[in-house]
Amino acid sequence: MSTDHTHVERRAAQRFDFHLPVSVRLAGGDQEGHGFTQDLSARGALFYTDFALSEGDAIELTLVMPSEITLAENMRVRCRGKVVRISRPAVGARAGIAVLLEGYEFLPEAAVEASDNFGRISALHEHKPDKAEPDESPAAPPPSLAS
Repeated sequence: MSTDHTHVERRAAQRFDFHLPVSVRLAGGDQEGHGFTQDLSARGALFYTDFALSEGDAIELTLVMPSEITLAENMRVRCRGKVVRISRPAVGARAGIAVLLEGYEFLPEAAVEASDNFGRISALHEHKPDKAEPDESPAAPPPSLAS
C-alpha cells in the first residue's frame, strides 16, 4: 500500500510568491491599513495586516504589480475584492487575509498623486455633482492578468 498522496491544484490562475507592500481599506471607507502580500494571482491574494477585517468585507487593495504578473512594466493597481478567509494571528502577529479579487483599476503614478491631492482639496469645499454618477461595475481582469 502506498502512502503517496497526489495534490491536485484547484486554483484557476497561477500563483506567485511575492512579498509586496500593500495598502488596504474597506470599500468606500476612509481609514487605510498597511501590510504585505505572501502570494498573488490574477484572481486572489493572501496578505498580512494589522488592519481589522471580517470575512465577507468588500475591500480595496493598492499595490505595485510586478512585471512578472502584468507581462509588461511594473504597474500601480487598485484591486477590488472580498475577504474569503482570515487566519487569526498568535499574540503580536498580523492576521493572514485571503481575498478573492473581483476587479482591477490601473493607476498611473501621476494620477495617484493627483487623486490624493484632490481628495484633500475637495474635502475643504462643498461639492455638488453636475450629473448622476455612472454605475460602477467590477472590471474584468486585463487579458494579461486573466488565466
